[in-house]
Amino acid sequence: MLESRLAWIREQDNADLIRHGLRGIEKECLRVDERGRLSRRAHPTALGSALTHPYITTDYSEALLEFVTPPSATNWETLQFLCDLHSFVVQNLDDELLWAQSMPCIVRPNEEIPIAYYGESHIGRIKTIYRRGLGHRYGRAMQAIAGVHFNYSLPTGFWQPFRDREGSRQGLQEFVAERYLHLARNFRRHAWLLIYLFGASPALCKSFPLSASHGLSELDADTWYLPFGTSLRMSDVGYRNTGQAALKISLNSLGQYVNGLRTALDASSPEYETIGVLVDGDYRQLNTNLLQIENEYYAAIRPKPRADSGTRVWVSLLERGIEYLEIRTLDLNMLDPVGINQTQLRFVEALLLYCLFIESPMIDDVELAEIDTRELLIAREGRKPGLSLPWNGKPVPLAELGRATLDGVGAFAEILDGEDQGYVDSVALQRAALTDASLTPSARILETLRDNRQSFFELSLEISRAHRDYFRALGLSDDRTAQFRELATASLSRAAAIETARDGPFEDFLEAYFTGS
Repeated sequence: MLESRLAWIREQDNADLIRHGLRGIEKECLRVDERGRLSRRAHPTALGSALTHPYITTDYSEALLEFVTPPSATNWETLQFLCDLHSFVVQNLDDELLWAQSMPCIVRPNEEIPIAYYGESHIGRIKTIYRRGLGHRYGRAMQAIAGVHFNYSLPTGFWQPFRDREGSRQGLQEFVAERYLHLARNFRRHAWLLIYLFGASPALCKSFPLSASHGLSELDADTWYLPFGTSLRMSDVGYRNTGQAALKISLNSLGQYVNGLRTALDASSPEYETIGVLVDGDYRQLNTNLLQIENEYYAAIRPKPRADSGTRVWVSLLERGIEYLEIRTLDLNMLDPVGINQTQLRFVEALLLYCLFIESPMIDDVELAEIDTRELLIAREGRKPGLSLPWNGKPVPLAELGRATLDGVGAFAEILDGEDQGYVDSVALQRAALTDASLTPSARILETLRDNRQSFFELSLEISRAHRDYFRALGLSDDRTAQFRELATASLSRAAAIETARDGPFEDFLEAYFTGS
């Protein structure tokens, strides 16, 4: 089946159909002071309102910036916009830095990690209360971990010819949703490869709170690490939450996915009931359900609908279908000033197309457990010589699995390279890293720590300062500077208008928010 689909897509007109899909990046990073301590300052006014700015906002913490790029048809446009955002922000941070690593700087008890504040409007309060709930549920330190999310969609002109080629009689929206989920299931199967190739958090500061059974080794007096680790962020000391893993929200159909979300959004958790909701006049969380809102679902990949601020995500998915996929497995690449590069984006895009065109059986509970085991093993021991991974119930050498996937990804890289875009070269670099683990970012970071005899904190602070100097020297065009200043000013005005328009009790607004009334 793959060969016949490849033959179809290699036809010139069809090859053009899959080039220039839309991509966007959401990149998180902490603001820290010159000494590398977490910033206690409010979100800088010069950056605009975190509530209403389209491109510069905050994630969990007031100190955790989030950069959002608009959908673009080329990797160059995406990264250039991200670079421009960094340059503008650095110009307006005074003496603060952007932390270059996914794993946080020195963190103290929960109370010292400030929750993002969005003003006193009803919607602003909801956003802050939601984050307060995350802190109670998972701990604030975990919420200070940063990453890169890659949003991707195929060109809209691709879907009708592809549906015709497949002989489907489904409506186009239904067909698109089914095929995006087809892709998502295969991505879950192959996401381990991205964790191996692009994992860049093999160490962390000892100030980060860990359970007694963390199983990490001591690199120096201030640093925990794993000798063969690739991504502590994607491991059980990071975002791999055992409670959420039990949700088992299915990607086998849109109906099953939405039903799984709705169950988690409606089912109260005895554990979260002990936290309480409104306690002594203050909201600790939005509700006691397994998920307060859809965004609390920490999945490696999430199907997303068209943005509609007035409609719940699950409702939009049913009514409007899937518009794009959000890939959530990428660490900040501290070896690159913006945290990700074109080589990575090219490879991820080619991998996603491979996942779309190969067969995609449904995922049952047995395979889901195997996928989770595989990803955890890669996160903790991915560079271990001779490592085997569970695949279809059997241990298979990592190198063998990786080569098979890269052969398929390489075929799509060749198609995407019709305009000499560097896709083939990106796959060649990953082949080399598969053969020689010392070429991976995680290995290079550990090698630098050892060679320089630096702690995780010292190296991360040094690189963060170097990135600051890079963006200061790079500068920003007058036109782009003016654009970002205007956006900041307009966002402050919109936020002020929302504050002024606040009407009625918050409790009524909160009820309407969840009921859609």
